[in-house]
Amino acid sequence: MNYASFKEAVAAAAAEHGISDYELYYMEDQSVSISAFKTEIENFSSSVSGGVCFRCIADGKMGYAATELLDEEQAREIVIRAVENARTIENTDPVFLHNAGDSYREASSYEAPLPTAEQMIPFVLDCQRKAQDADSRVSEGTQSQFFAGRTVVRLSNSNGLDLQNVTGFQCGLVEAVLEENGEKYSGYDYRVGDLAQISRKELVAGAVKRAAGTIGAETISTDRYTVVFDPEVMADLLAIFCPVFSADNVQKGLSLLKGKEGEVIAAPGVTLVDDPLYPGCTVQTSFDAEGVAAYTKNVIENGVLNTLLYNLKTAAKEGKKSTGNAYKGSYASNVSIAPYSFYLKPGELSREEVLSKVGKGVYITEINGGHAGANAVTGDFSLQSAGFLIEDGKLGKPVKNFTVADNFFSLLKKIRWIGKDLSFGIPSGFTVFGAPTVAVEDLSVAGK
Repeated sequence: MNYASFKEAVAAAAAEHGISDYELYYMEDQSVSISAFKTEIENFSSSVSGGVCFRCIADGKMGYAATELLDEEQAREIVIRAVENARTIENTDPVFLHNAGDSYREASSYEAPLPTAEQMIPFVLDCQRKAQDADSRVSEGTQSQFFAGRTVVRLSNSNGLDLQNVTGFQCGLVEAVLEENGEKYSGYDYRVGDLAQISRKELVAGAVKRAAGTIGAETISTDRYTVVFDPEVMADLLAIFCPVFSADNVQKGLSLLKGKEGEVIAAPGVTLVDDPLYPGCTVQTSFDAEGVAAYTKNVIENGVLNTLLYNLKTAAKEGKKSTGNAYKGSYASNVSIAPYSFYLKPGELSREEVLSKVGKGVYITEINGGHAGANAVTGDFSLQSAGFLIEDGKLGKPVKNFTVADNFFSLLKKIRWIGKDLSFGIPSGFTVFGAPTVAVEDLSVAGK
C-alpha cells in the first residue's frame, strides 16, 4: 500500500472511532556511505528506513502511535493505539493541531539521486592516492570517506494540511595522517556538495595542510587571551549551546534565557539567524514538524534577544505564535524544537584583518570534549583545544593540549570582531550550523 492509500485508510479508521482531530507524519530516510583505507575499500553501507506517526486528540490529550508497515491492518491499529496512548497521559497541558491557511515559501527540493557504490568507489580511492602523492609523510591511518542522505517528509491532518518536502546532502571527507620523527599528526577536511562537483585535489590538500600544521605544536602558557575561533569551531560552539534558545528548555528551567526576550544578551555586532530556506542549502523546508510555515528570523539582532524558538505547545504557554521550529528526529519521535540553518551573521572583515586587529592571542582550530566539558544549562564550558598563537597580527607557531574555558552567555557579550568568511558544517537532520571567524576578548586558556 502506498502512502496515499494508507492515508485514506487511516482517515476511515479515525472516523470509525470518532476521532476528528488527527495528524499523519511520514518520513523516509535513505543513506549510503563508503570509506577507503590504504588502497582498498574498507566498508560500504546502504539503508532505507522510515515509517509513519499518527497523532490524535482524544479526551483533550494528544496520543501517539507509529508503524513502519503501511497496510490496512496497521491503518486501523495505529488509530486504536494512539487513542489508548492518549488515555494513559496525565499531562493536562493544552494540545494543538495546526490549521490550514499559512502562506508557505517555496523550498528548493533536493532531487539529486544518491550516488551508487560504483560512483563512490573511484572517488575515495582517488582521494587515497592523491593523499599519498601530496606529501611523503602521509602514512597508514589516512582514510577517505563519502556519505550521502536523502529524506522525504509528508504531513497531513484533519484540518486540511497536506504538505511534502524533500531534503538531502552529499559529503566527501578525508582524514590525513602524517608521520615525522616517529610521531603521527592528523588533520581532516570535508566538502559538502554533489559527488561530481567536489574537487578531490582541494579536499585532500586541505586535510594534508591541516595535519602538517600541527607538526611541532607546543603547549601554551596559562593566561587570559583574546581568542579567535575558526569558523568551524565557532559553529561547533553554536551546536553545543543551541538548546539554550529552545522555549521548551527555557520553560523547563534548563536555560538561563527565561524572561530575556527583548534584552541585550550579546555584543552589539552579534546577529544570530535561523533560516529554513538559506540559499544553496540542501536541507531547506517550508514547514516544520507540525505543519507551521517556517520562516527566517533573527534570534539575536544586534545583541538583543528577539525571540526564542517555539513550537505550538510552548508558544501557547507564552501567548505567542509558533516560530515554526517544531522538530521530529524520526517519524516516531515526539515533537521537540530545533533550528534550521542556524548561523552568526558575517561581518565585513577578512580573517587576516581580524587577526591583524587582535595582534596577539590564540587562534583555535579544534575543540574536543563538548559532551563532558560543556553545560548547556549554565553555559559553562572547558574544552580541550588546539590551534596557533597569534603573533604580530598573524598566525604563529602551532599549540596543543590546552583548554579554553568561559561561559557561553559571557562569550556572546565579549565578541569583538566578526569575519565575513561564513561557512557551514555538515547537516544533521534539518539543522546545519554556520559561523564566520569570530574574535572574543578575555577568555581563560590553561596550558603549562
